[in-house]
Amino acid sequence: MPSQGDLDRQIEHLMECKPLPEAEVRALCDQARAILAEEWNVQPVKCPVTVCGHIHGQFYDLIELLKIGGNAPDTNYLFMGDYVDRGYYSVETVTLLVALKVRYRDRITILRGNHESRQITQVYGF
Repeated sequence: MPSQGDLDRQIEHLMECKPLPEAEVRALCDQARAILAEEWNVQPVKCPVTVCGHIHGQFYDLIELLKIGGNAPDTNYLFMGDYVDRGYYSVETVTLLVALKVRYRDRITILRGNHESRQITQVYGF
């Protein structure tokens, strides 16, 4: 498991819209899977919370949301799904959200939208 320093470095790298090596992305996904498997289908969210709607691969809109809302350790976030397709940066968007979830598991809540389903991604791509 990466240290908090490693995660901070990855997040800083991702905030510049730079991809991580595949092995690091796989490790992040494994960590996120373990965290999300422990969460309930109905998940309590700490208030106050900043609620963020559909991002659809618009990475720079996500960065702007984070600037406006505040840094993740100081702000609770609820991301409402639909992170992919339409925009050019779906992979970068999802990777950053996953890294934030792993680093700040009690401050970041991510929901799966219909655009994260197999049926929709087969139609629209990802």
